[in-house]
Amino acid sequence: MHLAISLNIAAAVGEPVLDFSRISRVVRQAEAAGVDMVIISDAADQPSSSPFEATTLLAALATVTDRIGLVASASTLAHQPYNLARRFASLDIISHGRIGWNATLAQNPREAANFSRPEGFSNDDFRRRAEEFINIVRLLWVSWEHDALLFDKVSGRFHNPDKMHLIDFRGEFFSVRGPLNVARSPQESPMLVMSGLADTELDFASRRADIVLLNKRQPSEARAACDEIRRRAHEAGRDPTTIKMLAVAEARQEHDAGSLEDLCVSCGCDGIVLTVQPRVEAFVDFVERLLPDLEQPGFTKAKPGKTLRDRLASGEDRRP
Repeated sequence: MHLAISLNIAAAVGEPVLDFSRISRVVRQAEAAGVDMVIISDAADQPSSSPFEATTLLAALATVTDRIGLVASASTLAHQPYNLARRFASLDIISHGRIGWNATLAQNPREAANFSRPEGFSNDDFRRRAEEFINIVRLLWVSWEHDALLFDKVSGRFHNPDKMHLIDFRGEFFSVRGPLNVARSPQESPMLVMSGLADTELDFASRRADIVLLNKRQPSEARAACDEIRRRAHEAGRDPTTIKMLAVAEARQEHDAGSLEDLCVSCGCDGIVLTVQPRVEAFVDFVERLLPDLEQPGFTKAKPGKTLRDRLASGEDRRP
């Protein structure tokens, strides 16, 4: 059973802003307890204060951790595909293969106005644009084969051109030539996490996601979504076991290791994501009460493998 924690670092107005020392302490303690990955978000629906941009924070966390996976939420609206692909590929090299991108497909209505789209997008346009964006990023991540870069000073050959691939993508919203100007990821490609899925987006997730976060209110709803994604993955010619599905639960007082294990089983998922609220007292409760309880029955166990993909036993989906 896999365990992740989700930290939203965007503190509400009036709440103390979380500094790097407190955030990094929680992440290191989670790593020591055997937690598989931490998911960082800096977005909020209400006015808030965030001390860091999420992907920048991953670079700092990579230098003070060794094993835990590091995932950041990044909007398809706030970035261009090429720059975002380059950023996550670089982070994966810095962390030695422990990086993931949480590509939420839920539209934040307050965000578009900050990126020259005060009128926003229709839900259908946003979905099509996000899917196109994600497909471009995936193609850019594999535009260099592992042994394509030669750095041969004697012959003067920087790379083997036969192992470098232009993507030449021309779609409805984007046009990207490629290749990426960053080497291939230590774990084939950074892990692609999807969250905030509507029923109409399950088909896309079944074909593209490495990890799906299921924020369903009832275990029966989460199990139905799991079964549906696995069914669609199989029909698309993909091994359903390569997709790891994690049920989202809040790190509340009533939760302990036993109740979370029961929730995971009843949801039919591969693990649990515990959301920790961006408040100092919530961080303290998680570290001092819940995390030690999770360690006792072996809920968190050290997983083999150096990369996040290895820890989650998730093979890369090589299909275009």
